[in-house]
Amino acid sequence: MSDTILAAEPTIRLVAFLGILAVMAQWEVAAPRRRRDIPRVVRWTNNLALVVLDTAILRLTFPILAVGLAVMAEDRGWGLFNNIDVPVWVAIAVSMLLLDLAIYLQHVMFHAVPGLWRLHRMHHADLDFDATTGLRFHPVEILISMGIKLAVVAALGPPAVAVLLFEVILNATALFNHANIDLPRPVDRFLRWIIVTPDMHRVHHSIDPRETNSNFGFNLPWWDRLLGTYVAQPAKGHKGMMIGIKQFRTRRDLWLDRMLIQPFLGPASGGALDARSNRKRSSSISSKPGADK
Repeated sequence: MSDTILAAEPTIRLVAFLGILAVMAQWEVAAPRRRRDIPRVVRWTNNLALVVLDTAILRLTFPILAVGLAVMAEDRGWGLFNNIDVPVWVAIAVSMLLLDLAIYLQHVMFHAVPGLWRLHRMHHADLDFDATTGLRFHPVEILISMGIKLAVVAALGPPAVAVLLFEVILNATALFNHANIDLPRPVDRFLRWIIVTPDMHRVHHSIDPRETNSNFGFNLPWWDRLLGTYVAQPAKGHKGMMIGIKQFRTRRDLWLDRMLIQPFLGPASGGALDARSNRKRSSSISSKPGADK
């Protein structure tokens, strides 16, 4: 069974990725939440080129990825769930939950550690917010993230199917919650108890550092609520808020070559521990008039 999952992984992930991306792209055209300021051809060509580069570097760097390590761990008896007797459905559910928590904590860490924030801020430097923003990560961040994920998989010993499901769902939700789509407000308010919605995650891409350093969840919204990093709405509303960070504001900064050198440019300002940019969070930030517009 595990070998079958491992063999089918590339096809399953590629089909899911292309299918969800196509749906989000069409949805963004049919019902956009915000007006686009940058031509799609500029952003999409460079963001998608970055995905190709990230994938190639990842495959060349790591001889085995998360699903493959889960199969190896099962064969060799590594990790928690390969050494305790629990029903497989419990192992799958708990593994996916803990993997999601690990992604949340990793995201917080990339905002809190100045050197890691230099890498991660490239994701935030996009001047518009749509599905391809969810694919825009520096190659070095991708490598560090995979190293962390492999360590978590080795420690947990999750079923291979749990890792595959988690990877597919995480990729799908990253495309969904970065999409420039206009969900009806009652639907958004309901869904954000179950999954991170575009309106919830868009707050995280605000130029205001108090909002940038909130709403860290990519898939499940519960960690932000439980750990005090949840902000319901941007102070200036979704149509009035500015996307991005203060340091990189030109269209030229959206090109692949400039994205790759951004970690080496300027100060590491805007991160979660930057006292100059982050004053004590106002308790009223999520309740200002018009915040849900």
